[in-house]
Amino acid sequence: MPVKIRLQRHGKKGKPFYWVVAADARAKRDGKFLEKLGIYNPNTNPATIDINVDNAVTWLQNGAQPTETAKRLLSYKGILMKHHLLGGVRKGALTEEQAEEKFNAWLEEKGKIVGSKQDGLDKAKAEARAKALEAEKLVNEKRAAEAAAAALPEEVVADAEAATEEAAPVAEEAPAADTETKE
Repeated sequence: MPVKIRLQRHGKKGKPFYWVVAADARAKRDGKFLEKLGIYNPNTNPATIDINVDNAVTWLQNGAQPTETAKRLLSYKGILMKHHLLGGVRKGALTEEQAEEKFNAWLEEKGKIVGSKQDGLDKAKAEARAKALEAEKLVNEKRAAEAAAAALPEEVVADAEAATEEAAPVAEEAPAADTETKE
């Protein structure tokens, strides 16, 4: 029976969520499987990948062939590296301790890379929040200034109207005085 390590789609439309499974190659994509090895969620940033390393390596040693996408995921999590190191142990090139030490060193290095990416994403989020907050402050200040300006002209307009009413009779009398002097 040919066994494949592949992805089984779950989730809703537009929000895929995958199980990494070992399944008979003749089974349907979302059908019967032999063992669930882990999960893959591409909706998060960075994508969430959780795979049982020991079970996946066991299936690889027993001859299971990963699909292209599953192979990338297994490589990303170091499962193919561990499978390769265990092949060296079987041939006598390495001891179990050396293989485990190399695998743990690789995991630490990979963890640092993923951690730095996560930190970069967190910084970008913080900067975006700071920019949004600054833009919101500017808009609020502008609104407050407009509200103050709107309230101020009413008082100024009332004062201006009062001033024009006082000035208007004087202005009417002045032209009359000019006409009297001409006559």
